[in-house]
Amino acid sequence: MPDLKKNKATICIANYKTLGLTKLCLRSIRKFTSYPYELIVVDNDSQDESLKYLKSLSWVRLIEHRPKPEETGGGYAHGIALDLGLENCNTEFFVSMHSDTFVQQTNWLSHMVSYFGKDKTIACVGSGKIDLLPKWRTLIKKMTDYKTFWRKLLRTPDATRKFQYYNRTICCLYRTDILRRENLTFLMDRSKGFTAGKKLYFELVDRGYKTIELPSSIMGQYVIHLAHATQVMNLEEFSLRNKTVRKCNRLADKIMSSPTVKDILADDSLDR
Repeated sequence: MPDLKKNKATICIANYKTLGLTKLCLRSIRKFTSYPYELIVVDNDSQDESLKYLKSLSWVRLIEHRPKPEETGGGYAHGIALDLGLENCNTEFFVSMHSDTFVQQTNWLSHMVSYFGKDKTIACVGSGKIDLLPKWRTLIKKMTDYKTFWRKLLRTPDATRKFQYYNRTICCLYRTDILRRENLTFLMDRSKGFTAGKKLYFELVDRGYKTIELPSSIMGQYVIHLAHATQVMNLEEFSLRNKTVRKCNRLADKIMSSPTVKDILADDSLDR
């Protein structure tokens, strides 16, 4: 295993036809990140203006991935992108991040790294879904989650661990050497319905590694996640419920109209 650059992270993002989102994501990283980092963006054959934009950025390591005929899109393509990023990572830490995730706090990455401390058995730091709902609405949502209630009451078998918590790849920080040593990938057991990074997380736990699970209230201070935004921007290729589309559009309007986001998108110097 080659030596990894200590005290440095590689941030990996998958891009697919989301110029506005990708631009905001990358510029927010550049604006709010002081911890030493390298940035890898894997483009999944966008062939549009977002790819042209990425090629203009000298501080981004761009990997152009052309899917094979047997490869499916969506989550599968996202997993492939993260695996390509991991293969090309030469730093102590590896950060998975979605292109519809935006940094909003200075020193966010330094804060996340600090959770590792000196404990070499901690494999990753992340969170589950980053809920943008007010706390009272989140509480009501949990209280009225009848499916989970009946599953627990009836002790329904969960062979694929569908309902089990895991740190999602929305924004998650991993120790690169552990992933390499354990030969873990983000596409593990994809054929069994596992989303990118889910089986990887379960393997880390099952093999005795520690994980730090940040509540959404903490992770939400570091980043904002506009869930399903990539699919909403490409509805001709993805099937979503109308309710999901409306919810995403409402959140997008709110986020994009915020002063911080407007300032980032207006600051072209962040691309240089």
